[in-house]
Amino acid sequence: MANDEIPALFLSKVERRFPQADGALEILKGADFALWPGEIVALVAPSGTGKSTLLHVAGLLERPDAGEVYVGGEPTAHMDDSGRTRLRREEIGFVYQFHHLLPEFSALENVVMPQLIRGLDKNQARERATQLLDFLGLGPRMEHRPSELSGGEQQRVAIARAVANAPRILLADEPTGNLDPQTANHVFNTLVSLVRASGLAALVATHNLQLAARMDHTVTIIDGLVVDKA
Repeated sequence: MANDEIPALFLSKVERRFPQADGALEILKGADFALWPGEIVALVAPSGTGKSTLLHVAGLLERPDAGEVYVGGEPTAHMDDSGRTRLRREEIGFVYQFHHLLPEFSALENVVMPQLIRGLDKNQARERATQLLDFLGLGPRMEHRPSELSGGEQQRVAIARAVANAPRILLADEPTGNLDPQTANHVFNTLVSLVRASGLAALVATHNLQLAARMDHTVTIIDGLVVDKA
């Protein structure tokens, strides 16, 4: 099977429940979902329906109670914590509503850091970080610390950091939710450009229906299942 015929991310019959005093709260109830290379999919769902849980399970931050999560065709249910951590660092990038940049580091250093953690040579890491920041229009700002950057610039640095290790998958949880509409649109455009240029697969949770309409398609969560949004 050709590599482009394998989903970058595939959830099969995934269940996730949380214990409560009166029993278990079922969030995901046999959810299936496929994300393909080069695809950008919007996840639009009301709060409390399992949107964050889905992203955490897909990103190997939480284990499903049942079912399987495949990353690049590789099953993960059998993996121990160290194996899941390794795969997550190599194959999955995360972007959140708040940038979580290291405040004492420059923009460049923030993008270099995850590459050093993975074991990349420092010079190679700086070269890739510089290329990413240039691509995202931050070349003149790369030596600035987060406090010296605007909200949109901070979020673009966070995007660069998320893809610094050339992941297969990008998971974004409300990446523009903390920005004004004009800045949100600019950040979204750079995110889409990066996805298209790199061929990675992106799942973007958002409440912004205008941005969702510009993605390849939209899914939602209904009764614990991932379904295409009409």
